[in-house]
Amino acid sequence: MPGTEALLPLAGTAELVDYLAAGSKPPEAWRIGTEHEKFGFRLSDLRPLPYEGEQGIEAMLRGLAAESPWRPVEENGRVIALVRDDGASITLEPAGQLELSGAQLETIHDTCCEVTCHLNEVKAVADRLGVGFLGMGFQPKWRREDMPWMPKGRYTIMRNYMPKVGGLGLDMMTRTCTVQVNLDFASEADMVKKFRVSLALQPVATALFADSPFTDGKPNGYLSYRSHIWTDTDPDRTGMLDFVFEQGFGFERYVDYLLDVPMYFVYRDGLYIDAAGQSFRDFMAGRLPALPGERPSLKDFADHLTTAFPEVRLKRYLEMRGADGGPWNRLCALPAFWTGLLYDDAALDAAWDLVRDFSLAERHALRDGVPKHALKLPFRGASVRELALEALKIAQAGLVRRARRNRNGADESIFLEPLIEFALANETPAERKLALYHGAWGASVDPVFREFAY
Repeated sequence: MPGTEALLPLAGTAELVDYLAAGSKPPEAWRIGTEHEKFGFRLSDLRPLPYEGEQGIEAMLRGLAAESPWRPVEENGRVIALVRDDGASITLEPAGQLELSGAQLETIHDTCCEVTCHLNEVKAVADRLGVGFLGMGFQPKWRREDMPWMPKGRYTIMRNYMPKVGGLGLDMMTRTCTVQVNLDFASEADMVKKFRVSLALQPVATALFADSPFTDGKPNGYLSYRSHIWTDTDPDRTGMLDFVFEQGFGFERYVDYLLDVPMYFVYRDGLYIDAAGQSFRDFMAGRLPALPGERPSLKDFADHLTTAFPEVRLKRYLEMRGADGGPWNRLCALPAFWTGLLYDDAALDAAWDLVRDFSLAERHALRDGVPKHALKLPFRGASVRELALEALKIAQAGLVRRARRNRNGADESIFLEPLIEFALANETPAERKLALYHGAWGASVDPVFREFAY
């Protein structure tokens, strides 16, 4: 985003439409941006990491910055993020979940190298501090009141607002982790097609990656409790966005949606001004109660974009948001799945053919049923497993045609192998952990911190 131009007051909504449209890129410029979150814990007692102290998140961040090419970002004198010259960053979720927002890379091979390097760096610092990190969709052991809060201004505002609009918003903030991938589009028409395919198939990703079956140390009745949490977080900013499938959908219609997503904050001079529940439309008209007479800039709109949480989110790219966090191989598998579906024309056509006749009721039945039943959810006389196998077949063919090979000559389809194995076995990561809980773990979740830590 240009520096000074991004801070000028907006004249009208056309600038917002143009801002999104400017994300369009020719296929040769398409990149893959992968993000993942993970829970930190003390090895001694498995408790989550506070911000301060010798075994805290701040010590983790400073340790990473001391030995690798990361630069600290501070808020009120406290390190709350790290950035790198290639555009990557390490940020904190509300309860200290450590997130890598990766660079924009050309291949899944590059993504997997990035993830491997990051996890090695994290482990080197963590080992010295006596802490560990776990990839799952939901904190398996600790209660909401056991979770720490990070010293970030926007989280204070969200923490106060969330209970007003949903019952599980604070759990979303403090006890969930995800992996997502950000992918490009060539034009408005390409964006629309990719948005529709990825929304319709997002429940398939949720099923394949389901890995959040425990709450407060006990089975919770779900396979992806993280996904369920989003159904009771804030209906104004979450969900399946039915309008994406309506005739005439495009950048302008998405801007219209965003204008009606209630605000959280406005960032001014290093401070977060509480605008929770207020209207961006009023802000555009100079009638925002938090800043009377002031109009937003493109920077304000870019901030507002980050406060909508649908299953697929449009910025200047598309974000796939349906998957639980997990171990190393699934952090590579998610970008492989969506890149295979969306970055090859024949695969995108086949994926659209697979979902184009899904009714609104069917899309919602998939979204609502997958958190509990995952691959075993009945669908059209079969189950989500069959839908997943077909989607994986399409993605695999797309990656083979992309023909991006590593030094050993393998293409990117190798990263789909764990997902294919889950689908063939009809067994999710969550179900495998439940079997261990009821068997070898003796009805305890504590072993998960040892056996599944990075």
